[in-house]
Amino acid sequence: MRVAIVGDPVEHSLSPVMQNAAFASAGLKWEMIRVRVPAGGGADVVNRVRAGEFAGLAVTMPLKEEVARSVDDLDAASTRQRSVNTVVGIGSGHVRGLSTDGAGFVNSLYAQDIALTGARVHLLGAGGAARSIVAALGAIDGCEVTISNRTHSAAEAAAELSGSAQAVSADDLPDAVAAADIIVNTTSVGMGSDVDAGLVPLPVELIASDHVVADIVYHPLTTALLSSAAIRGAQTVDGLGMLVHQAVLQCEAWTGFTPDPVVMRSAAEAELGQRSG
Repeated sequence: MRVAIVGDPVEHSLSPVMQNAAFASAGLKWEMIRVRVPAGGGADVVNRVRAGEFAGLAVTMPLKEEVARSVDDLDAASTRQRSVNTVVGIGSGHVRGLSTDGAGFVNSLYAQDIALTGARVHLLGAGGAARSIVAALGAIDGCEVTISNRTHSAAEAAAELSGSAQAVSADDLPDAVAAADIIVNTTSVGMGSDVDAGLVPLPVELIASDHVVADIVYHPLTTALLSSAAIRGAQTVDGLGMLVHQAVLQCEAWTGFTPDPVVMRSAAEAELGQRSG
């Protein structure tokens, strides 16, 4: 059986590395390949699942919303967000869209014994990843979410995905962070060369030793934000955890098999090491 990671670009995606390691560990005769599909090709690639060419898809930018409009039905998470990161062919030409990003983030925190029931979480950024995380946190009892973003209207739109979430202005950022138990960077600040420049998405003096600081950026694994947070005594969560745990849920959806996240993370870390070496 074959699945594909689709979008543009996909050349550097870690998904095939993780999924193929998971398939091999279970002795499954499955394979994930990369297929570059530019904007406008979402409906066509969904039809390739309908025709049986692929058993499913992992979907990345710029296709997440386009593919959501092309599948036959959506799970609860993708219905709220109107975007998908996973497609499953379920027989007779029927194709279902799922969103595993938010649940993957939540599971990455649970894997480090970080409690979310009753937690106060502040999100930096309001893009697609933030929206997925807001929706997932909104389903957790007593979890209170605040969101800040350069464009306040985008933060307000993301907050609408959870009845308990609130958008805060730049002026209110210090108070929101001080009140939070967990700070999450969902922006691209800290990616790639940003780490050499020491770029961070918020003033590091706002981070306290009792904070948990999570960053969804995974290249590099230790961003300037996480490095600064660790220096200030905070617990940190790198971005590879979210990537791995959402991939676990994708593998479950396609195969019915629950892979070991350690296997997937080890494969991803080895690949990142080769790329940086």
